[in-house]
Amino acid sequence: MIISPFLKATAAALGLFTSAYALPRASHSKSSVADAHPTVPIELTLGVKQVPNILNETAVDANAVAKGYSLLNVTATPRGLTGLLSLKGATNIYGYDFEMLNLTVEYQTSDRLNVHIEPVDLTDVFILPEDLVAKPKLEGDLESFNFDESDLVFSYDVENFGFEITRASTGETLFSTRGNPLVFSNQFIQFNTTLPKGHAISGLGESIHGSLNEPGVVKTLYANDVGDPIDGNIYGVHPIYYDQRYDTNTTHGVYWRTSAAQEVLVGEESLTWRALSGVIDLYFFSGPDPKDVIQQYVTEIGLPAMQPYWALGYHQCRWGYDNIQKLRDVVANFKKFDIPLETIWTDIDYMDSYKDFTSDPYRFPQDEYKQFLDDLHKDNQHYVPIFDAAIYVPNPNNATDNDYKPFHLGNESDVFLKNPDGSLYIGAVWPGYTVYPDFLNNGTQEYWNTLFKEWHERLPFDGIWTDMNEVSSFCVGSCGTGRILDNPAHPPFEVGNAATTYPLNFNVTNATEWSSISSALAATASPVAPQPSSSSVSIDSKNTLAPGRGNINYPPYAINNAQGDHDLATHAVSPNATHADGTLEYDIHNLYGFTQERAIYNALLNIDNEKRPFIIGRSSFPGSGHYVGTWGGDNTADYYMMYFSIPQAFSMGASGIPFFGVDVCGFNGNTDMELCSRWMQLGSFFPFYRNHNYLGAIDQEPYVWEAVTEATKTSMAVRYLLLPYYYTLLHESHVSGLPILRSLNWQFPYDKTLAGVDNQLFVGDALLVTPVLEPGVNYTKGVFPGEDAVYYDFYTHKKQNFKPGKNETLDAPLGHIPLHLKGGHILPTQEPGYTVADSRQNPFGLIVALDNNNAASGKLYLDDGESVNVEESLYVDFVASNSQLVVSPIGEYKVEQPLANVTILGVEKAPKHVTFGETKIPFKYDHKTIYVTGLEQYTQQGAFAEQFTLSW
Repeated sequence: MIISPFLKATAAALGLFTSAYALPRASHSKSSVADAHPTVPIELTLGVKQVPNILNETAVDANAVAKGYSLLNVTATPRGLTGLLSLKGATNIYGYDFEMLNLTVEYQTSDRLNVHIEPVDLTDVFILPEDLVAKPKLEGDLESFNFDESDLVFSYDVENFGFEITRASTGETLFSTRGNPLVFSNQFIQFNTTLPKGHAISGLGESIHGSLNEPGVVKTLYANDVGDPIDGNIYGVHPIYYDQRYDTNTTHGVYWRTSAAQEVLVGEESLTWRALSGVIDLYFFSGPDPKDVIQQYVTEIGLPAMQPYWALGYHQCRWGYDNIQKLRDVVANFKKFDIPLETIWTDIDYMDSYKDFTSDPYRFPQDEYKQFLDDLHKDNQHYVPIFDAAIYVPNPNNATDNDYKPFHLGNESDVFLKNPDGSLYIGAVWPGYTVYPDFLNNGTQEYWNTLFKEWHERLPFDGIWTDMNEVSSFCVGSCGTGRILDNPAHPPFEVGNAATTYPLNFNVTNATEWSSISSALAATASPVAPQPSSSSVSIDSKNTLAPGRGNINYPPYAINNAQGDHDLATHAVSPNATHADGTLEYDIHNLYGFTQERAIYNALLNIDNEKRPFIIGRSSFPGSGHYVGTWGGDNTADYYMMYFSIPQAFSMGASGIPFFGVDVCGFNGNTDMELCSRWMQLGSFFPFYRNHNYLGAIDQEPYVWEAVTEATKTSMAVRYLLLPYYYTLLHESHVSGLPILRSLNWQFPYDKTLAGVDNQLFVGDALLVTPVLEPGVNYTKGVFPGEDAVYYDFYTHKKQNFKPGKNETLDAPLGHIPLHLKGGHILPTQEPGYTVADSRQNPFGLIVALDNNNAASGKLYLDDGESVNVEESLYVDFVASNSQLVVSPIGEYKVEQPLANVTILGVEKAPKHVTFGETKIPFKYDHKTIYVTGLEQYTQQGAFAEQFTLSW
């Protein structure tokens, strides 16, 4: 049956909602497969019901009963120490305890310390390979280290082993397991650390939550195909937390390099960290400022990819662009309403029966499809299709269906995941029963290269949007084994229903629409009768101890996986799926998306090794940002999700993925004019700017409403004006690891009142965005920190009379998003064009915002915008002081466009004259701002062809 949001809510209220209807992203598309085809049986979607241990009041507290270890044979090394840990007494609570462990402590650099604990006998122990996930290395002289240079100090207890990390400069304890026994068994690892009361812990993504992990938070780190539940585990896993200490004005980071399923409990004065496999491989980063720690961490996991310049343009997508003509109409409408459009995207509509590497021959005929892309490219626009993780298994009894090269080539190359008995692991996704490429197999990259190259020759796409790569399956276990003759099979739910939900306050701000919709709902609504559960499996029946690798599918400790039954295999490939080298999916489930995205990155380089691959992925892991950007997944068209997009951006930025955005205006449910207007403006300041929603919802392209059109054009004009600034920030992230979007407590790390402020965001260090995040208001509130800070209204250039610590009220009528420029910064600009390529042909400008010392600085980075190996680049430094602006370019990249204008904010007195070099030039002075225009004649060789000075 069709599950509408209304019926889902009603069923949930009556306790009828089972895991069978915990639908994944993209579960609302009309099937292009004939209705006569079978459906994946609903019983195959039902996992074994689990009671997560944190919700089970009868569960044993490992910390209370474990005996811990004692430390033996401590030996000093040139860079730390080694020792042997001996089990003091087996308790075998959630696995069989290891009797002997090796301890290694390494001072790797002056700001990084590694604590590594693993069993002496590594039989049946998973060790995360360095070729999968980068492992921080010792730096400098390997045979000596000046311990006095490190701010991190390691100490330990012998009899009841525990260790402590302190900061030498302040004496504070950063991490301490003392007094808490270490638990280390074949399926359960646990350690505890103390935290100061009133702590400010961030990180531990990915989840929909505020930026702070306050006491009581439980984070499940297990990649999950689920539609953005608040506090539940979703698509990415990032086992790093940041601990910001306001009493000492320091911040440090703790990274557990593990791909295991994990759980983190944050208490009032403690943090408990658990994993279901692997070893302890902890890295401590000393900071001392938040930005320092982020850079130290991201540098080790892999610096972010340098995105192509065009990626900064506006992207439009939706589920329901189901033929070429619709795509042409959308592109034409953007042009008609003069709304910049850089890239058009398609969801799974374009595929032939949802199969990867295909296009529907009727709705997307090859010649028309190719012509459409050619026309896009002629207009300097781009196209990105979706790509799902699983490969369809064709029905061998159907000659037409069986003509599917991606499966046969992969099967012949033996590159798919297997069952423990060596047979193909066959799950189910959109096209029916499917198999999964194994990215630990040495032949998979060549397989990928072949298919992507052939696909690109047929369809010259500009990037890839990879989805469902947690990795997702609609059924539990190898459900397709023995059923491939049913293919093509429908998903285990009927899809294509119209959305019935609307944003908060829709009935007030859209009264006419609400009246008709509510009447229609009342006419069709009917009560839902109670129904028996379709699952007869008793709770926790399979969560038992097992020796060796343990109980793989049902480990004795049950994490709180955000699926209806909490089974690890629900909406996921089963933990016992086996990779080519014998590795179990159980150990590296969290890595699937990362390994797939890396393989796609390499496949795109194989197509053209001179152009930067553009990939937006869903599942992520430490190091993903080195290859891809990401989006926030299946959010909902409502104000709370617009709010949560801000801390989600902070979290992903601190995880090494700065190129991030969300589905603007909302994916699930219907948006409305007011929400979409506010969200299109907020989204214009995110690095990745895309509007996307699902089939069944109303249209939400910005031209649908006149008010949204005007609001969008206003904020887009600002974004495109600032493209040089954004591109410079992209490059800064690429070389340093700094996020592009920055929280107030990163910018002002010594002001505790800013901890957890998630309703504002800095773009770089210069721009402060204060969006409206609620309906029915014409104002918003925000703080403007810094005792000596100066802020200017971006639109009027007027200096603001803000007081530090005060929550200021800002006028924000519909169509206006408050934006302020922080004094002390210089922004490079370029006159906006319809596309990024058009914009890059236009003249440059500079906005100089002076601070209280009448000084400012800034920088610009430019290159050709697409080369992987940049041979020619341009760096420009801007320094303003003593009534002079000095512009100093360095590099070989030639900028032909002239400098058109310079705007200087915060000039207290009108100057007698303004000079460019030695030449007096015209200017205008108004409201303490100098406006200099007409500079093209002085910069005909290019805006930054040579150093120059502008004086006033």
